[in-house]
Amino acid sequence: MTSKHIKSSISASIPEKTLQGLRRFNAIMGVLHLVQGLFMILVSNDTTYPIFTNYLRFDVATRSLTPNPQLLTNLRFGPAVAGFLLISAIAHFYLATIGYPRYVENLKKGMNPVRFYEYALSSSLMIVLIGMLVGIWDLGAIIAIFAVNATMNLFGIMMELHNQHTRKTDWTAFIYGCIAGIVPWIVVMLHFVGAVNSGDAKPPSFVYAIVPTLFVFFNIFAINMVLQYKKVGRWKDYLFGERVYIILSLSAKTVLCWLIWTGTLAPI
Repeated sequence: MTSKHIKSSISASIPEKTLQGLRRFNAIMGVLHLVQGLFMILVSNDTTYPIFTNYLRFDVATRSLTPNPQLLTNLRFGPAVAGFLLISAIAHFYLATIGYPRYVENLKKGMNPVRFYEYALSSSLMIVLIGMLVGIWDLGAIIAIFAVNATMNLFGIMMELHNQHTRKTDWTAFIYGCIAGIVPWIVVMLHFVGAVNSGDAKPPSFVYAIVPTLFVFFNIFAINMVLQYKKVGRWKDYLFGERVYIILSLSAKTVLCWLIWTGTLAPI
């Protein structure tokens, strides 16, 4: 019997009451994300952070190519913070309503692609905003950080999809996802440490709390996946891990949005 058949035989017996409870849980999480997202839009101040392009130009005097930074736009942080909350709200409402039948079908296979599609957008926006708080304002760097973090989450889909067809857990997608996922944090830490050591132009105090706290949160998601596939304790039940993912998502987004709000978005 393959692992696919084992998973199917176990998960096919999930009580309808349990699935309906998970459906309500998603609806509640959608409301909590939505309320916070609307609050960020309505009550935040007009704080902005710049985004620059940094194309080369030819310096006639020196006869050489030199950087030519240009302000592209000033990003309003209130709506940007609301963005990752509202993305999560949409995903949870989808799973609790029109997407519920497919959600159940995938859960019985030990997977939830919608989760990782949502993370690919919301967590990538989160890491971009964290990066901007430590001075990553170049458009190219922002796009790259977003894309690499999104790729990490898409590897999560591959991990769950691939292991429907293996006798023994194949960790290839997980390992590649971890490699992709650490890259944005290396860039963030380089800028953070550089800002800390730059003399008087140090990051505000709330950024000192955001960087390590969110780094820990991001890594707990990976730990949750490991515990699921290792079937440690209550993680033998895939739905327990699913609930942990949902709680972690709300917790990480809530912590980040309120740290940013109290640090820079609260009306004076």
